Amino acid sequence: MNSPAKKSDARGADQRAAPVHQRAPDIDAVKRATITAVTSGKGGVGKTFVSANLAAALTLRGERVLVLDADLGLANLDVVLNLTPKITLHDVFTGKADLDDAVLAAPGGFSVVLAGSGMVEYSRLTPDVRNQLLATVQTLAPRFDRILLDTGAGISDVVLFAVSLADEVLIVTTPEPTSLTDAYATIKVLGSQQQRRNIRLVVNQVTRVGDGKLIRGQLQQVVDKFVTPHLFDPITPLKLEFLGDVPSDPAVREAVLRRQLLLEVMPGTAAAVAICGVADKLMG
Repeated sequence: MNSPAKKSDARGADQRAAPVHQRAPDIDAVKRATITAVTSGKGGVGKTFVSANLAAALTLRGERVLVLDADLGLANLDVVLNLTPKITLHDVFTGKADLDDAVLAAPGGFSVVLAGSGMVEYSRLTPDVRNQLLATVQTLAPRFDRILLDTGAGISDVVLFAVSLADEVLIVTTPEPTSLTDAYATIKVLGSQQQRRNIRLVVNQVTRVGDGKLIRGQLQQVVDKFVTPHLFDPITPLKLEFLGDVPSDPAVREAVLRRQLLLEVMPGTAAAVAICGVADKLMG
């Protein structure tokens, strides 16, 4: 991420004035969490499922993890985790509750901050939403080893700003053509507008071993041909780092329907083992 300004007043001015499509200012802390944005070009690819179970896998590996539901207005992390929060980010943003009261213990041993659902006021990146989200991440960052931002899908201003707060980006896609097309569009925007040069990739719901690597290779070829030559700094190409694929597994549907973490109820299944592999690569 960008280096912080030398003077705090200059840094504050930068935070207020930065265009929404650029990388956000650095999250200041002497020691703070690694912030990973988990995003997707298309909805329905299992992004929240990956976020929640990846958090559980990272927790098992000794990290202090928080998942922040950054899908403002269309949140569903509470459904995946079978939680009924009394306090959400909406309450924090409106001054009805303190942020500390919104941090909840989740199954799997990690922490979560949940967002409200169906709130149209969070569909646009207003200055207030921007400042509140930035302040929330700044406050939480020193308390954890890793923060996973479970963003919305697509390339709206709200999604792009949430992603801009992260040190690294993990895109979840599936082998479906529409999902791959939207994943490519997201990669293109993150490369051109946020100057991302390394984007991590997880391919969910694959039916054959090796499909994920093949898809990564295909996406990389398109990026090399149509994105990298047009970047501000084409000397530094945009690289897609393949973290793994998650097989299409009946156990996933069963766990989701039961509103339980796959890693807790069926840790030996193929999809659970694959998520653990992604966690290992993310840490390594």
